[in-house]
Amino acid sequence: MIHWDFAVNFFVALFALLDPIGNVPVFAASTAGASSRERAQLALYISLFAAGFLIFFYFSGLSLLTFFGISMPAFRIAGGIILFILGLKMVNDDFTAGFADAAADAGDGRTYVRRNIERMIVPFAMPLLIGPGAISTVVIYASQAKEFGLQGAAIGVGVIIAVSLATAVSFLSTPLIGKLFGKIGLSIIVRVLGLILCAMAVQFVLAGMADATHGMILKSAAAPYAH
Repeated sequence: MIHWDFAVNFFVALFALLDPIGNVPVFAASTAGASSRERAQLALYISLFAAGFLIFFYFSGLSLLTFFGISMPAFRIAGGIILFILGLKMVNDDFTAGFADAAADAGDGRTYVRRNIERMIVPFAMPLLIGPGAISTVVIYASQAKEFGLQGAAIGVGVIIAVSLATAVSFLSTPLIGKLFGKIGLSIIVRVLGLILCAMAVQFVLAGMADATHGMILKSAAAPYAH
């Protein structure tokens, strides 16, 4: 595999797993009432967190999970449970209301950003953006990059940074989404996405249980569209 193919394949796989475009409506609902500057700061912080976290796993592999004795299936199940709770909040509109209340209570932009970045790192940045699939992909491509030496490491870091920048750019398009759908439209979209997120969470749990057990979960149920 040549360097260019490696970089393109890594970027496409990681971008698809983070799905920043698909998460723009959720980010829009999370930053309802925020100014353009506050929204830009949140997008930047989330992107920096994503880049730092993925680069950590790129170089360390699964050493953090290994240190705590956590398997990837267990991590997948835990991520599924967290996503399910987030999905329920989105369906009940508690998710949007919580951030709207935070925007109303914040006295200035700095306070608003500080309060919301603490609430958005988990579960928005992780595991909604950075889930077990993204971590696994980073680890797999890191092992492939070893044959390229230092250049492979540099390419991998560059790809992660590029995906993080693409994520920030996607989130900065939030005002366009807000104007297009309006407050009621965003509320409906968030509820629908919450339902989809609950289904994704159940799929995470099924996949984790399938990896951790033998025959308890059918392969067709854990990975229904795998070829």
